[in-house]
Amino acid sequence: MKLAIALGVIAACGGASGGSDASATDPDAGTIVGGSCSAVPADESGDGTYYAADGTGNCSFDASPNDLLVAAMNHPDYGDAVWCGACVNVTGPKGSVTVRIVDQCPECLKGSLDLSPQAFDMIADHAAGRVPITWHEVACGVSGPIGYYFKAGDMQYYQAIQIRNARYPVAKLEVMQAGAYLELVRADYNFFISPSGGLGNGPYAFRVTDQRGHVLEDTGIALGSDVTRSGASQFDACP
Repeated sequence: MKLAIALGVIAACGGASGGSDASATDPDAGTIVGGSCSAVPADESGDGTYYAADGTGNCSFDASPNDLLVAAMNHPDYGDAVWCGACVNVTGPKGSVTVRIVDQCPECLKGSLDLSPQAFDMIADHAAGRVPITWHEVACGVSGPIGYYFKAGDMQYYQAIQIRNARYPVAKLEVMQAGAYLELVRADYNFFISPSGGLGNGPYAFRVTDQRGHVLEDTGIALGSDVTRSGASQFDACP
């Protein structure tokens, strides 16, 4: 399933990691191209369980000890990491909580979520262990622009890039090459990779599309290793 999601109580959807270097981007180079605010998918339902979550997992985010309202997505819905960084509101027998998707639950059936203990305890009695839940997308409560995280060790001959601090989950990342945009391939560990080797030594022009159809463009993004380069804008919020 493709989605659009958000987190009203999480400080940084998508996680912060590595160094941050906002100065590596021209602050006037970002463009909000547009967006359709496409329809939100219907509510999902399944089982809610819990695991020893720390913010890390298949989505390749850093540990987030100050933000443990997180969850792992069931394997059928996880797909090629389309839910990574998404925020969903989960309702159980005793209440609701908004969580950020950071991992995959291989053994979970479609519609199910494996929550952090902190999140599970907000919707059910801890001792229950497994409860029926429903959930739906919400917009992540982020501030500031999106970030481009370059995987540690990458140089001009190979890049793996992850979008962070996005209001809605990312559907597509493209990079300008020889006057045209080249779509990067998304790995199931939530990095976008060039299908034909390296992208050169930068700086880069990127175009990012979220699952709601919003499009952002940034230029002047410098190459890095284990560093987050700041974009210049954020996806618009849908009504």
